[in-house]
Amino acid sequence: MQRRLSVHGYGNTAPVPQMSADHARAAPHPRFIPHFVPTSASWLNLVERWFGELTSKAVRRGTFSSVADLQVAIAQFLEAWNEDPKPFLWTATVESIQAKLTKCRQTLEQIKSGCTAPRTRRTKEQMQS
Repeated sequence: MQRRLSVHGYGNTAPVPQMSADHARAAPHPRFIPHFVPTSASWLNLVERWFGELTSKAVRRGTFSSVADLQVAIAQFLEAWNEDPKPFLWTATVESIQAKLTKCRQTLEQIKSGCTAPRTRRTKEQMQS
């Protein structure tokens, strides 16, 4: 018997009409599970990671007697970084991300039961009453 695997698709959060269309397309295909992340998340993670590099390799190791000394150290780091830039690689697996999300949901449920349950949309009639 053929084993049916789920297909998880990750993408940036789309505008609401587009997101609704994507969910509608995926609905008849239970194997396809869409996941949307904020458009800024990847960008912010890379910026945070880069500042972590700056901090660990230039700032934390130094002793600065003035702001000017700190600025020189940062400028030297930037010059060295730009001479031999190294891209950040995504190394997390889908399984490790899903495990973290599961652990997070369990923790949230311990704090406030039911808080991770899917929310239902209220219709116009419900909002008016």
